[in-house]
Amino acid sequence: MTEAGRRTGRDETEEERADRKWGELIQEVRVAQTGVQILFGFLLTVVFQPKYVRLTDTDQVIYIVTVVLGACATGALIGPVSLHRLVSGRRVKPQAVRLASRLTFVGLLLLLATMTSSLLLILRVATHDAYVPYLVTGVVAWYLVCWYGLPLWARSKHTDRSDDQDD
Repeated sequence: MTEAGRRTGRDETEEERADRKWGELIQEVRVAQTGVQILFGFLLTVVFQPKYVRLTDTDQVIYIVTVVLGACATGALIGPVSLHRLVSGRRVKPQAVRLASRLTFVGLLLLLATMTSSLLLILRVATHDAYVPYLVTGVVAWYLVCWYGLPLWARSKHTDRSDDQDD
C-alpha cells in the first residue's frame, strides 16, 4: 500500500475516542466479569461442603488464598462500572477510560492468579499426585500465551510505533 493510501487513524475528538474506547472496554469487562463471578460464587460454596473439613492445612490455605484472590479480581473487574457511574457527567471520560483500563488489567492478573490457585487446589484434592505442579504450570503457560503473549506479539508486529497511545 502506498504511503498516501495508508490510513492514519480515525478522525475523532478526544471525547469521541474516549466514548469508543469506553464501549470497547466495557464489552471486554463483561466477558471477564462473568467468568470471575461464576468462579467466585463456586469458591464461596466450597467451605460449606462436608469434604472441606477433611482438607489438609495446606489445601485450606490454598483455598483461603484462592477466595481472597477471587474477591480481589471481582472488585477490580467490577471497579470500572462503579468508576463510570461516579464520574459520569463530570467531563473526565478520557481519564476514566485510562484508569478503568488499568483496573481491568489488574483484574485480569488477579483472575489469572485465582484460576491458577483454583486449579492447584482442585488437582491436589482430586489426584494427590506429584505431577500436579507440572499440570498447573502448563495451564498457566497456556493462559499467559493466550492472554498476554499473542496480544503483545500482535501489538509489536502490527503497530506502528508512532501509533502507540496509552490505553
